Amino acid sequence: MTEATQTAPAAAAGPTPVHGKAKGPLGGLYNWVIKLAGSKHAEPWLFGISFAESSFFPIPPDVMLAPMCFARPERAYRYAIVCTVASVFGALLGYAIGYWLFESVGSQIISLFGYGGKEDELRASYAEAGVWIIFLKGITPIPFKLVTIVSGAMAFDLPIFVAACVVTRGIRFFLVAWLFKTFGPTLAPMIEKRIGLFMLLFVVVLVGGFIVASQLH
Repeated sequence: MTEATQTAPAAAAGPTPVHGKAKGPLGGLYNWVIKLAGSKHAEPWLFGISFAESSFFPIPPDVMLAPMCFARPERAYRYAIVCTVASVFGALLGYAIGYWLFESVGSQIISLFGYGGKEDELRASYAEAGVWIIFLKGITPIPFKLVTIVSGAMAFDLPIFVAACVVTRGIRFFLVAWLFKTFGPTLAPMIEKRIGLFMLLFVVVLVGGFIVASQLH
């Protein structure tokens, strides 16, 4: 009876959050994100970045989602839900920008991706395969704000747009959550030792998404 009483508190204790141990300036940023994952501000930050990324912010939420998932693997799918919901709401903002403010705001954002003056080509693409364009660009590193603003500008069917966003963003974020929940404990030491290389790879993927977006017509 005494032994059971003594061991019960240890068994009831929850998992201890992981704290980053990376070195250097980039390591400091990494360590901050890892620490943030265990704080009460983690989900609001994740929600805000996911929301903004779907309409105007250039950095994808994966940069926070991934380390947060292996810092708190028991919350990985919860974080994926936060990302998905926020991204869909942000997609609606992007749609509204394209629908009501395309000439003054949306066109400026679209021009950053090499689509300035190519509205007719975009209309033809959406008429032929609109929903598949949303699926493709929602899963890949191609900036999602591109498809949300263009969808609004082309007055794409709103219910189908929302449904497609839920599916494609859900697949994207739940895949990231599963990968880092499953392999995070193995990857964490590698990332901490080679934080510069991993940040470089992230930048390459991000820039690559912008380049591919400018070439897809």
